[in-house]
Amino acid sequence: MANDPIYKVIFFNQGQVYEIYARHVYQSDLWGFLEVEEFVFGERTQVIVDPAEEKLKNEFSAIKRSFIPMQAVVRIDEVEKEGACKITEAKGGNVTQFPFPSVAPKPRTE
Repeated sequence: MANDPIYKVIFFNQGQVYEIYARHVYQSDLWGFLEVEEFVFGERTQVIVDPAEEKLKNEFSAIKRSFIPMQAVVRIDEVEKEGACKITEAKGGNVTQFPFPSVAPKPRTE
């Protein structure tokens, strides 16, 4: 399992930018979604605990597979080893979430 690649996936979720690490990332059979499996979290070798990483670890601990909408994905990188998972606010900066329609358009009747 040491030769398996590790992917860093950065995506938007409810006004925040999530940065997670996983062993398997691929296009889903569900149209428009990305599947992410086998989440990787850093080992606890230090006394200092990062609250953002602990929140992510708790949020994804019981999840076997996550489906992320393609338009929410910012970037996917293959990395040598996992880093610290993060949650940051999406305010400011030069990254903007792809616009979503707030209400589905009504079908035309003619």
